[in-house]
Amino acid sequence: MKYTLAIHGAPYASQSAQHGIAFAEALLRQAHTIERIFFFHEGVLQALSTPVAPQGEEDLLQKWQALSAQGVELAVCIASGIKRGVLSEEERARYEKTSNSLAEPFTLVGLGQLISAINEADRYIEFPA
Repeated sequence: MKYTLAIHGAPYASQSAQHGIAFAEALLRQAHTIERIFFFHEGVLQALSTPVAPQGEEDLLQKWQALSAQGVELAVCIASGIKRGVLSEEERARYEKTSNSLAEPFTLVGLGQLISAINEADRYIEFPA
């Protein structure tokens, strides 16, 4: 089956990321396909390049990057992202900021990408904050 996932919670502020990562890893172990993981609302903070994991907790950014290395697209809502300081190099230049903060391999996309992924998937699962 083909899945699309949405993450709504900020890292380390809710279990949204941990549950989403565990679910995605389980899907891939069972040979399912993940069309896209979409980060929305506070979930866009998962894509920041600057977080430091609290002592004793897993590094969520590394977990997301490992999923990407398995072919999973990590898509960040551009509207939610830029208002929370998640900027690609292009958006950094556009808004004349001093640095970008979007971690590799995340990409900033519009809501149309979420709708497209939902339409292509057999199942859509959200992980709320």
